[in-house]
Amino acid sequence: MKTLHLFVILFLTAQVSFAQQITCSPADKKAFENKIVEIDGLLERDFGVTLVAVGKTFMGIPYVAKTLEIGEKESLVINLQGLDCTTYVENVLAFSLLLRDGKADFDSFTDTLKTIRYKDGILDGYGSRLHYFTEWIRNNQQKGLLKDITAEVGGIAVNKDINFMGTHRELYPFLKDDANFEKILATERELAKESFCYLPQDQIEANEHLIQTGDIIALATSINGLDVTHTGIATREKDGRIHLLHASTGSKKVEVSELPLAEYLKKIKKNTGILIARPL
Repeated sequence: MKTLHLFVILFLTAQVSFAQQITCSPADKKAFENKIVEIDGLLERDFGVTLVAVGKTFMGIPYVAKTLEIGEKESLVINLQGLDCTTYVENVLAFSLLLRDGKADFDSFTDTLKTIRYKDGILDGYGSRLHYFTEWIRNNQQKGLLKDITAEVGGIAVNKDINFMGTHRELYPFLKDDANFEKILATERELAKESFCYLPQDQIEANEHLIQTGDIIALATSINGLDVTHTGIATREKDGRIHLLHASTGSKKVEVSELPLAEYLKKIKKNTGILIARPL
C-alpha cells in the first residue's frame, strides 16, 4: 500500500512538474480548440496528403521569429498565433499525428509536440531542444516519426562543422547561462562526428518526381556553422510541380511558394540544396 501511495505521489509530481514547463496563453488554448474542430475530417490514407491539408489550415498565420525564446527557463511554448518556419512544421506534424491516432485532447497535443521538439522527447532545459535541423531530423527518425530520404533521391554526403550557436553565443539570450552553453557545445561536438546528406540545388528539378506531398523540406546552406536556414513542407500543386508550404520570412505569413521549389531556391542567397524527410 505504501509503495502504491509513493507511486501516485511521484506520478502526480511529474505531471505537475511538466505542467509548470508549459507556456500557453488562454488565446492559444482557444486556438488549439479551434484547430481541432478545423482539421476534423482531414485524415487521408496517404499521411503526406493529411499533413498538407492540415498545413494549409494555417495559411495566413503571421511569421514571427524566435517564438520559443521567452522567459528565463526553457518551457514547452504553445504559440499558434505566430509561427517561425520550424514551429510551423512541428505544429503541423503534431496535429496530423493527433488525427492519425484519433486524439483531440490538449494533453495529447502537448505530449506529441514535446516528443517532436526535444531530444528523445524529454524536456530537460534549453540544451534538450533540437536546435539544429539535421539533429531534429535524425532524432525524430530514431523516434520512428519520419525517415531521412535525402540519400535515396540523389543526395550527397557532406562533412561540415555545425557550430553556429557555439560561435555566436551573444545572439542567444539563453546561452548567457554557462550550463546551457556547455550543453550546446556538447551537442555540436556530437554533430561533428556525423555527416549529413543534401540534394544539390541544381539537381532538384531532375529528382522532383521522387519528392512527395507531405515531405518535410529543409534548406541547406553554405553559411559557416549552419546546416539549415529554413524549412517547410512539400506540396504538389495544380501545375504538377512541387512547391513549398511554409512560414515565409519574405511575406511574413504561412503560404505556398508562388514558384516551384526548384525555382524558388535559386532566389535564396547561399542556398546549396535541400534535405528531405518523409513523415511515417
